[in-house]
Amino acid sequence: MALILCIETTTTNCSVALAKDGNVLALKEDMGLNYSHAERLHVYIQDVLNEAGLDTKKLDAIAVSKGPGSYTGLRIGVSSAKGLSFSLNIPLLATNTLKALAMQAKTEDIKYVIPVLDARRMEVYSAIYDNNFKEIREIQAQIIDENSFKEYLNQGKTIFVGDGAEKLIDVIKHPNATFQTKALPSAREMATLAEAKNKISDIEDVAYFEPFYLKDFQINKPKK
Repeated sequence: MALILCIETTTTNCSVALAKDGNVLALKEDMGLNYSHAERLHVYIQDVLNEAGLDTKKLDAIAVSKGPGSYTGLRIGVSSAKGLSFSLNIPLLATNTLKALAMQAKTEDIKYVIPVLDARRMEVYSAIYDNNFKEIREIQAQIIDENSFKEYLNQGKTIFVGDGAEKLIDVIKHPNATFQTKALPSAREMATLAEAKNKISDIEDVAYFEPFYLKDFQINKPKK
C-alpha cells in the first residue's frame, strides 16, 4: 500500500496532498492569486504529514506535477520533490498537470474536456480529453481566436476548465461551449495519477528530471 506525497506548484495554487493507495488522507493548498510557494510549500508538506500523524520516513514515493505552468512555480516544486526523493531514497513520480486539471471538470453530458492554463496575452496551454479523461490531443501552447477548438465543439458539448477559460468566454461563442473558470491544478487530483504511475514503476531519474516548460522562460524587459 503506497503512501505518496503529492506536490502541485504550476500555478498560483500551492498545493500538497498526502495520499494512500490513490486516496487523499490530507490536503493543504492556497487558491489565492499570488505566488507564495517559496514561503508555504514546506510548511504545507509538514502540515499534511502532521494531520495524518506520519513523518517522511513512512513515505513510499514523492509525486510532482510536471507542467506546463509558471517557470518559477515549477522550479520550486520540482526542486523540493527531487530533494525529498533523493534524501529519503524513494522514487520520484511526475504527473500530467493538464490531465489532473481536466479531472476537476463536471462531465455529465460532456463529449470533450479541454483543460486550459493561462500562458500570457491571448495564449493558453491546453490538451484535449474525452469524458473518460483519455487523451485525444497532446499538450500545446496556442493563441486563441474564435475558431479555436471548433472541430471538437462541432462534435458535441465541450467544457473548458482552468484559469485560461476566462480568456475564452469572450472569444468562443459556440453553443456547445461551457466554461469552468475557477479551477486550478490541485494535488487532490494528482493522487490517482501518482498511484497509477507508482504501480507500474513509471519513475523519474532524480538527477536528470526537468519540468515540462513547453515554452522557453521569458523575462520582460522594463520599458525605457
